[in-house]
Amino acid sequence: MGYEDLNASTVEARLAAVRELGEERCKHGVKQTEEVNNHVHSIYSFSPYSPTMIAVKAAEAGLRTVGIMDHDSVSGCAEFLAAAKVVNIASTAGCEIRVNMDDTIMQGRKTNNPDEPNITYIAFHGIPADKFEAMERFLKPIHEARIRRDRKEVERLNRVLAERGAPLLNFDEDVMPISQAANGGSITERHILYALSLKLIEKCGKGQPLVDFVENEMKIALSGSLRDVLLEVYNPHYAYDLLGAFKSSLVPEFFLQSSYEECMTVYKAVDFANEIGAIPAYAYLGDVGESPTGDKKAEKFEDDFLDDLIPELAKIGFQAITYMPPRNTREQLARLQKLCKENGLMEISGVDINSSRQSFNCPILLEPEFLHLADAAWALIAHEKLAAQDPKLALFSPENPMASLSLDERIAKYADIGKRMDHTKPEKAVELL
Repeated sequence: MGYEDLNASTVEARLAAVRELGEERCKHGVKQTEEVNNHVHSIYSFSPYSPTMIAVKAAEAGLRTVGIMDHDSVSGCAEFLAAAKVVNIASTAGCEIRVNMDDTIMQGRKTNNPDEPNITYIAFHGIPADKFEAMERFLKPIHEARIRRDRKEVERLNRVLAERGAPLLNFDEDVMPISQAANGGSITERHILYALSLKLIEKCGKGQPLVDFVENEMKIALSGSLRDVLLEVYNPHYAYDLLGAFKSSLVPEFFLQSSYEECMTVYKAVDFANEIGAIPAYAYLGDVGESPTGDKKAEKFEDDFLDDLIPELAKIGFQAITYMPPRNTREQLARLQKLCKENGLMEISGVDINSSRQSFNCPILLEPEFLHLADAAWALIAHEKLAAQDPKLALFSPENPMASLSLDERIAKYADIGKRMDHTKPEKAVELL
């Protein structure tokens, strides 16, 4: 078996490949950093990486900890945790979903979702492994509703493509096979656009013929830098770059608003997360310029009403705010950190990785004002492993023996456990208490 088998078609083959590769070969000559990342997508949402490959890529990047975070799915979590054990990297499992904000002060407002007012992204961090089945049952109706919407979106997109002489998509033949929907994964608009990218590459080839078709026939303007990379025939990220070109121009033409079947009330979602011992976190976006993936336009989000939003989130039952330090200004993050402290909310970091162009490293986390995010990641990991052994040991459990301590004190104690754990045997973390 070879390195390419880390992305093989079956879980068994991928795990066999990582066992053959082993920890020593993954970390040979790698300088360990204090960097953490709790938000890496796998093929179970949209990504070039299997759950096994995430663990290996993180180890090769020198990360001390890494977390999987898929849309509407935890189906890759067990594989990811198994692979992380093999390469001896600290791991944490989560997923993100969208919820409606009815009966909150955010009702009808745009929060962290560019496409839908009143619909908000939230993350379930630190899901205990013994709760994956319960989580899958919880996500099943969301998954089914999203697939129904995906099919309708492809129908709408095909009408646009037909008008522009572009190849049409067959949902079952073109979109489903590039996803893990049959295995509990989700399908996003990125899958649809990636399928279109592959179709156009097949039709036009790469380089000038494809650029001419996109600009002249599809009437999609390409920026100078994007045009340049699409002219590079041997560009290894070609289909992902083409997807980025389509995202801002085509999504508004075929996107359908999500139903409440797909986006339940925020109260129900947060209550469920707390019930299973996961950590419900609001995903702060903030007013943004250029995104790390280069496919989001500059836009205003929650900063205008952040002083009201954060207390409301704590009132709803959120335990944390998750954010991406490279995305925002220092002033934005200082304000957010102050509000988190005032409202007793944990801060969790993670840089959204879903493209082969992105680095697993995030050096900004090594700067003094963000070092506490590394401790938060270690605490998150200890919480997840301890809660799987005993629900009362979940970081925010009212029955936690450390419940009388301040949040900072609890995070410090859990971070210490996380750092001292044997990450090849995380189930033994309880012995460190």
